[in-house]
Amino acid sequence: MKIAFIGLGNMGAPMAGNLAQAGHDVTGFDRADVAVEGVAMATSAAAAVANADAVVTMLPNGQILRAVADEVIPAMQEEAVLIDCSTVDVDSARAVAQQAADADLLSVDAPVSGGIGGAAAGTLTFMAGGTDAAFAKAAPLFDIMGQKAVHCGEAGSGQAAKICNNMILGVTMIATCEAFALADKLGLDRQKMFDVVSTSSGYSWTMNAYCPAPGIGPQSPADNSYTPGFAAELMLKDLRLSQQAADSADADTPMGQIATAIYEQFVEQEDGLGRDFSAMLPRFEKRSRS
Repeated sequence: MKIAFIGLGNMGAPMAGNLAQAGHDVTGFDRADVAVEGVAMATSAAAAVANADAVVTMLPNGQILRAVADEVIPAMQEEAVLIDCSTVDVDSARAVAQQAADADLLSVDAPVSGGIGGAAAGTLTFMAGGTDAAFAKAAPLFDIMGQKAVHCGEAGSGQAAKICNNMILGVTMIATCEAFALADKLGLDRQKMFDVVSTSSGYSWTMNAYCPAPGIGPQSPADNSYTPGFAAELMLKDLRLSQQAADSADADTPMGQIATAIYEQFVEQEDGLGRDFSAMLPRFEKRSRS
């Protein structure tokens, strides 16, 4: 396939590289001066998408996605598919999907889980929203860039699944870090804490697969001074998107609200910026009850 890839940052560059390595003809564009092995660079987004069978975008937010869509949709060829892998607000995803449909184009909103490591290894999970025909056309590319793709429903459903998942993740990480900090102050050995919780009702992904305590459980960012696998500011972005969606849907999400407020404080007022989202543990270690 001829593929255009717009947005070649920390996630987009390895994803585009994997598509090129698989034998596809990939043309890329990014506002920054970047180079990706096997990817030809275009001078504009519109130039990149000309004659492309599929256009993949990986962009920072909904406002930028809408601006890029305004540029590329009129330049895309008939029957091409627009695959947006950004994590953005549901309203923007649905607006771009409608814009694509009005231009007789297929589109899929397909945010990812798996982080930079998953992008490089081609092991991402895609949560996709769109028509059956659009998902079917995008699926072979998902197979190259990831290990799993779930068709979640109509346009916007991929974004809905991503923000609901990450709201759970943010809340659970805070609870996991709180519990370790409490265990420390109660004199409970961290390894014993892990051995109990990881095999009982406190079991969770944040405990068992991404433990925030250094030297406990599988290798995680905690073992690398909390260098981000998933940065705290990205968690904050996703939590804010969850609360924006909750406002729009009139949904009561008190734990999501609290988690958002805690990550806001951590990132904007403390030392969370540029650290992994599991660095909540050293934060709680230093805090007292009052």
